[in-house]
Amino acid sequence: MGSKQQKRRRKASPDSGMYGCSPEGPGMGAEGPVAGYGTESSVEKASLMEEIVERGNLFRALEKVEKNGGAPGVDGMKAEELRAYLVDHWLRIKKELLSGTYKPLPVLRKQIPKPGGGFRNLGIPIVLDRFIQQAMLQVLQKKWDQEFSESSFGFRPKRSAHQAVRRAQRYIKEGKRWVVDIDLEKFFDRVNHDKLMGLVAKRIEDKRILILIRGYLNSGVMDCGLCVPTKEGTPQGGPLSPLLSNLMLDVLDKELEERGHCFVRYADDCNVYVGSKQAGERVMISLRKFLEGRLKLKVNEQKSAVARPWKRKFLGFTVTYRQGIRCKVSPEAVKRFKYTVRQLTRRTRGVCLRRMVKELSFYLKGWIGYFGIAEVKKVFHELDKWIRRRLRAMLWKQWKRRAYRELCKRGVSKRLAWNTFKSAHGPWRLSHSPGVEIALPVSFFEKLGLPQLRCLT
Repeated sequence: MGSKQQKRRRKASPDSGMYGCSPEGPGMGAEGPVAGYGTESSVEKASLMEEIVERGNLFRALEKVEKNGGAPGVDGMKAEELRAYLVDHWLRIKKELLSGTYKPLPVLRKQIPKPGGGFRNLGIPIVLDRFIQQAMLQVLQKKWDQEFSESSFGFRPKRSAHQAVRRAQRYIKEGKRWVVDIDLEKFFDRVNHDKLMGLVAKRIEDKRILILIRGYLNSGVMDCGLCVPTKEGTPQGGPLSPLLSNLMLDVLDKELEERGHCFVRYADDCNVYVGSKQAGERVMISLRKFLEGRLKLKVNEQKSAVARPWKRKFLGFTVTYRQGIRCKVSPEAVKRFKYTVRQLTRRTRGVCLRRMVKELSFYLKGWIGYFGIAEVKKVFHELDKWIRRRLRAMLWKQWKRRAYRELCKRGVSKRLAWNTFKSAHGPWRLSHSPGVEIALPVSFFEKLGLPQLRCLT
């Protein structure tokens, strides 16, 4: 193969554009080392930034960003366009990262509704910044995660919300029958940059990393076409924000461990379990002073309380004392579930029943995948009945004047079909009537592919 053909292949390869080398290895072309990059050796990397821009780490970050997708940032670039962009521009970007001159772009602000009302500010970085943050996350998390508390479960590898719920349930079974439920008011929007950077500087000596993280914190927010500077907070939406939030709140974890408290924290949700109401009130007062004085964070007085565990919810679950201390789905989670199902099964959506059931099935499987660990199963039976009744009511509305014929066609006697058809009751009431239940039995929905929650647990 001639040298010209080799050059054309190297130029067309995404690997060569992204790393300045052939797919055979960093700094190694088909004919030897590429000028300016040298060869790989077993000598330990000189600094953290070199570890971040290492070939294998970048490939893993790129695959992660492409898999996650997500909305474009202020530059409009989509995740699927990133690889081609890196082919042409990675050498310049890498040079800026290694020299400490890379400048992140502002994040795009989006407001998403909260389940309990209000809105949450979501900051969407450009896809290039998401890629760089992901590469940083993969390196920093390995170094920091082992230092975090055993009672912290949010945004950490091999840890989950289910583990946090089980840990909380264990404390209650051990006799901690009061909970100090602490909710931080707009935590991600109010993180103090100086406090956070001080914690980062204790763990990182590479000034280029410190400058880059500070750049992400101060990059600003693009809102309604105007760039607003950010003096506090970490934008929700960037891969690095969860790790930085854990770093910030690890100070709280260490304080609680030093005091000997039993606690569980998942992101900014923290529950401390104590033996009495008086002890809980003392803990609440002292933690409020600690959070506001030491970390410059504010406790949400309306959502925080000292109460019995069965009167509070944690990560969508609560507990019940019937037949022992058992975990169950919280009423608020059931309410949010019904709201979503109502949106998916609106008659005015203009989609056929089969497609509606397919979309609904996807949501049900995801929901039960999370809430299926609940030990109280009665709610799943009730929700199954409610979903089928809602679909029956929707079909009854669609049938309108042909309802009598539909009932007869589906095996309902003429007399019962006529009485049901001429009833003055509305669709919801009739959806529970014998005639409609005979015409639309459980087997009808099973044939359409609608799963039952009780069978998925």
